[in-house]
Amino acid sequence: MKRPRWRPAPLLLGSACCHLLCVPALILWPRHWPWPVAALLIDHLLLAGAGLWPRSQTLGTNWTRLPTPQAVAITIDDGPDPEVTPLVLDILHRHRAHATFFCIGERARRHPELIAAIMAAGHAVESHSQRHRLDFSLLGPVRMAREIDEAQHTLARLSGQTPLFFRAPAGLRNPWLDPLLSARGLLLASWTRRGYDTREVSAERVTARLLHRLRGGDILLLHDGNAARTAQGTPVIVAVLPRVLDELARSGLETVTLRSQLE
Repeated sequence: MKRPRWRPAPLLLGSACCHLLCVPALILWPRHWPWPVAALLIDHLLLAGAGLWPRSQTLGTNWTRLPTPQAVAITIDDGPDPEVTPLVLDILHRHRAHATFFCIGERARRHPELIAAIMAAGHAVESHSQRHRLDFSLLGPVRMAREIDEAQHTLARLSGQTPLFFRAPAGLRNPWLDPLLSARGLLLASWTRRGYDTREVSAERVTARLLHRLRGGDILLLHDGNAARTAQGTPVIVAVLPRVLDELARSGLETVTLRSQLE
């Protein structure tokens, strides 16, 4: 499936119009500077707020649900991890489940055998950027494009498939991301619900967040990289994933990869 030609979101069009009106106003009527400055400030606050909301559609296309109502997508971020990822793969194998791994390029390069194992098990490898920079949403278009392109090259070489989906680090982004992804045929994907399993040590609470009002079409977020640990030292995802998969089976919901929804 080819991504449709990029069109700026309404918020971006409004922002462009705001700048086209306010900047000349500052030049032509400098005595009235508070009004255009206030308008520009509000515009930038709206853009920043949209970028801080991972599930927002206001900066462009963003997958937050599946088109298939009988399926759920398990998405796993921040790996691969040499300790946790094999455990996750074993759980998925025992439950005959499929998952989408949003991998960091640098980690994939350090552990190519894990990317091979993910692919051999029938899962999907997608892009979570090359370095998972904490300042990703503050990057300009050149450096942001470099992060995307390096990850595409790394993950395609290791997995044998070019990623079709991109998940921004921490889900945060800015107005440059949507046109950059569109030019590369990539789709932004966030999630329907998450368990906060990178900082929550209670497997019960993480499971409850993921299963609360669970329904078909949901995209669930878990982490094999940067996974929090339970009081017993178990990676939270390892304690949570079997419970989630058991509940999906009881509900008659199939687990699918994101890319399978494009076919």
